[in-house]
Amino acid sequence: MISASDEEAVAAQLGREPRAIHAVAHRCPCALPDVVTTEPRLPDGTPFPTTFYLTCPRAASMIGTLEGSGLMKEMEARLGVDEELATSYAAAHRAYLADRSALGEVEEIEGISAGGMPDRVKCLHVLAAHALAAGPGVNPLGDEVLALLGSWWEPGPCV
Repeated sequence: MISASDEEAVAAQLGREPRAIHAVAHRCPCALPDVVTTEPRLPDGTPFPTTFYLTCPRAASMIGTLEGSGLMKEMEARLGVDEELATSYAAAHRAYLADRSALGEVEEIEGISAGGMPDRVKCLHVLAAHALAAGPGVNPLGDEVLALLGSWWEPGPCV
């Protein structure tokens, strides 16, 4: 469950009411939620494969800059030549699916994780959210994104 104050903080971060939040998956060092776990199906019945959703607008903005830099193409190219990275990324995909499965099965998105896993790199926001929620060593590309962000929280709370 998510507390009313956490839900209010997430709404302020997103600039809209959050949908289908199951729990806070990670807290920023400033104590606010920065990743939430969402249900695999939205209240209107729509399948929602993004289990870990980044809510911190400061981190999201910085990640958007990384996406604009061409980092996703570089990471994806590395998946094709670095067998160890590809194996770890595939394991991250399986871990993501297992986490979502624990919340409920949704046939329409079975086998689909997020962020392009296991073969592509399509959304650094999702990979970073997964890395924050799961902890270091689970999603190698998410860990790389977080390392590039540095201490995004140091200016203080984002809402």
